[in-house]
Amino acid sequence: RTLTPELRTDPDGTRLLLIDLGQGENRLGATALAQVHNLVGDRPADIEVFAVLSVFFDAMRDLRRNGQLLAYHDRSDGGLLVTLCEMAFAGHCGLLVDVTHVDAHPLTALFNEELGAVIQVRVNEAESIVQDLSAKGLTVIDIGTTQNDSHIVITHGNEEVLHESRIDLHRAWSSTTHQMQSIRDNARCAQEEYDRILDDDDPGLISNLSFDLNDDVAAPYINSGERPRIAILREQGVNGQIEMAAAFDRSGFIASDVHMSDVIAGRVSLKDFNGIAACGGFSYGDVLGAGQGWGKSILFNSRARDEFEEFFSRDDSFALGVCNGCQMMSSIKQLIPGAEYWPRFERNLSEQFEARLVLTGLPQSQSILTRDMAGSLIPVVVAHGEGRASFDRDDQLDALREHDQIVMQYCEADGTPASRYPHNPNGSDAAIAGVTTPDGRFTIMMPHPERIFRTAQMSWHPDDWGEDSPWMRLFRNARVFVS
Repeated sequence: RTLTPELRTDPDGTRLLLIDLGQGENRLGATALAQVHNLVGDRPADIEVFAVLSVFFDAMRDLRRNGQLLAYHDRSDGGLLVTLCEMAFAGHCGLLVDVTHVDAHPLTALFNEELGAVIQVRVNEAESIVQDLSAKGLTVIDIGTTQNDSHIVITHGNEEVLHESRIDLHRAWSSTTHQMQSIRDNARCAQEEYDRILDDDDPGLISNLSFDLNDDVAAPYINSGERPRIAILREQGVNGQIEMAAAFDRSGFIASDVHMSDVIAGRVSLKDFNGIAACGGFSYGDVLGAGQGWGKSILFNSRARDEFEEFFSRDDSFALGVCNGCQMMSSIKQLIPGAEYWPRFERNLSEQFEARLVLTGLPQSQSILTRDMAGSLIPVVVAHGEGRASFDRDDQLDALREHDQIVMQYCEADGTPASRYPHNPNGSDAAIAGVTTPDGRFTIMMPHPERIFRTAQMSWHPDDWGEDSPWMRLFRNARVFVS
């Protein structure tokens, strides 16, 4: 039930409403406008009647609950102009706004930082919403609408006070961040991200599924009452085990918490499990290299090495390695049949920890986890500092392609593998985000599908998705495999 400033361009039309909790005071003291002119002022924004805050909160909650709030953004950090621009940047749309009834002076109307918010509602509901909010004692002003071209136009009375390209304003708004990134991060990545503002045709995140989101392929096996066992594997510093266990539990497994110390001490044997899931996090704080310390704890311990080697040599087992677990499994690929061409994972090209929602494409692959998902474009969460897939030789990548072992790639909105930041968040060769073995039983991936197997966990998703996100299919496919 979150709200975002992302404006929508619904075909039937929308209206933008300013809810003025300053009740017409429009004071300019201590505003950003005052600061850039080396002024302070003597009358800062304030709230005269505290009760209006609870009325406002309840009203927004009711509108959201009724599905009437399309977008929301507060105006108390920069003023109405900044609010509107940020909403337009998020929605990739233009604006046609009239601030005549906000204040007698356009400067005061656009830059006061009194409490308040701009909301977007459907045009056929706007009048009734204004009447309802006004009846509750709130000051509501209909200030305009979106437009499909890329211009922000603001009028006051009969005067056009602003007519600017949204792209030019967005680049100005982002310029300080870009300059800081250029110094702090990889300068090339900073420039690539900044230049994307110029691409007005970039729709941002999308989704295109090649399968039925609501088809629970695991349902017959769950209804049988049989629940195969999966080891949710972790090491010191790993923190993604709860989400991983929840995803596999929902798809019909018995998820067991297995720490590496259990395997090394012989308290737990992997022969008792149908699958293992190596989770994300920061094993050993990544001080030994991402996932490397975890991998060495297997390779250099005879009992652990034997356990994993025997598990991987079975013909009925499967494994999933995510993020830190992906790095670990890549580092022990000598124990995994068919994994000899897997990449290693190095520091992100951006030189920063990347935590964002990115678009991934699922090519045709052998992985048992992505069965019937090929051709889909799905947003997924990434959270890593060392996720760049890198190959020692070109023939490794060629071999992965030849044997359909590439499971997932970072993609542009048109489905092509992403070569630019931030759509390729770590600079991976061939935009690779996940690979598998020739028989598809052992799969590793840098993104975190287990963190967003529920739609509610996603910061963006299409409106028509239900309880389960498309990534639930991955875990259900695992349950079908062990049927």
